[in-house]
Amino acid sequence: MKRLLAVLLVIGLVAASCGGEDEITLDELNVAYFLEWPTANQVAQAEMTYDEALGVTVNWIPFASGGDMAQAMEAGDIDISYSQGLTPFANFVTSGSDLLIVGVAVSYADADNCVAHPDYGVTKENAAETLAGQGIYTPLGNVTHFKLLKMLEHLGVDTDSVEFIQSEGGPAAVAALDTGDIAMACAFGGAVNRMIENGGNLVMTGAEQEAIGIRVFDIISTTGTFAAEHPAAITAFLQVTEDANRAYNQDREPFIDTIAGAANMNRADTIALLDAFSFPEKDVQLSDDWLGGTVQAVMKEQMDFFVGIGEIDSALGSYEDFVDTSFLEAVN
Repeated sequence: MKRLLAVLLVIGLVAASCGGEDEITLDELNVAYFLEWPTANQVAQAEMTYDEALGVTVNWIPFASGGDMAQAMEAGDIDISYSQGLTPFANFVTSGSDLLIVGVAVSYADADNCVAHPDYGVTKENAAETLAGQGIYTPLGNVTHFKLLKMLEHLGVDTDSVEFIQSEGGPAAVAALDTGDIAMACAFGGAVNRMIENGGNLVMTGAEQEAIGIRVFDIISTTGTFAAEHPAAITAFLQVTEDANRAYNQDREPFIDTIAGAANMNRADTIALLDAFSFPEKDVQLSDDWLGGTVQAVMKEQMDFFVGIGEIDSALGSYEDFVDTSFLEAVN
């Protein structure tokens, strides 16, 4: 059924491009995104390039987590999620949600991490001892959670010996670590920088985590229903995003202040995060390293890992049906 839907979507795109019907039939488009998460496409967001290209009002709605984005898409409140974490996406489709990956938003490593409170003296060499019996403040069910669990496994930490405390977002993570009541807090974006500035330390760097096989990136997602009903809108959205990525990758300097404003950050913190980000263009996204197979394989790896540690009951046999590259292929 999924493969049939993909064929029908391609036919619909061709028909629209031939003038068989209006390309975009929406009154408005609701897009989920993260504050304090600067991305190349935010120039187009701030300058309303998306609105002009789609011919509709594009509402950018901030969210605290990728899981919240998935729930909002399920409810019909959000049409497209930009920079949703792969892990919550995979969790939701494993549970039967009608979600679809249509692009890769950003690749990163150090921008998503766990920071230890200085009073606990946690390092990668002694984590098994210093974290035992302590609390860790973290989102649950997203890529930050996945990275944490993989890191703890690698460091020999008994996860039954620590208390996982559900995060309420980046600012809450900073506040929680500042109290000194928890040994470590995990977050993404500007919150990581602030926790380090406040005296915290990384237990493992992003490069060290990548070396043990943890790959971190965010996706562009929608629902299968929205994709079937509005394929031209998705392609137009991806075209604007592609143009923004190309311009940024050629010379980012003219865009930094605009991105900082859209992300609700200052210039220095924006640059610090952008230095840890990369924004793959169309051809890279369509390669085997990304949507050509790796994204699907990473989803399978993550869900199998969560099954192995008892976080979820079962994983799907394959996640290939939840990636549709037809919209990206139509981008110039």
